[in-house]
Amino acid sequence: MVLGRSTGSAIFKVNTGNVQNLVKQIESKWKAMAPAMPFSYRFLDEAFNNMYRDEQRIGKVAISFAILAIVIACLGLFGLATYIAEQRTKEVGIRKVLGASISDITTMLSGDFIKLVSIAIIIATPAAWWTMDKWLQDFAYRTSVSWWVLVLAAGTALAIALITVSFQAIKTALANPVKSLRTE
Repeated sequence: MVLGRSTGSAIFKVNTGNVQNLVKQIESKWKAMAPAMPFSYRFLDEAFNNMYRDEQRIGKVAISFAILAIVIACLGLFGLATYIAEQRTKEVGIRKVLGASISDITTMLSGDFIKLVSIAIIIATPAAWWTMDKWLQDFAYRTSVSWWVLVLAAGTALAIALITVSFQAIKTALANPVKSLRTE
């Protein structure tokens, strides 16, 4: 409740059993105190919901862009894996003729990509932690960034990269070595 040009408000903690009756009683008291001033009220839970609605929208937009970025990165990684596998087709054929297993070839082709993703994780983790920590300081009830969130994100990034690259690596490893060696 605000009276006159005052910037202050009156906040009441009420029993929510019969809110409509309570609002009518407060309105009648208001009109008795200040008949010329209009009576208006709002509930704090609605005010807090309105205050955090922007944060929820930003979260949805961030998730949408993150998914889009992951899809684009996977397409780029898949294209790069296809190019590398094509460049190393003869090497894979020779290794298969000399007795390398499919898992050995898949590990060889995927290893370079996993190293690159690991380097990216090492670079991105401190930046992500710092950004999240600064963002969380703007809230009334603060929480710290847990270490397991960053580990989970790193594990997910490695898994997505491994799935993307291993598809092409397995396809190359299963190819007939005679065809790859005969082309030259």
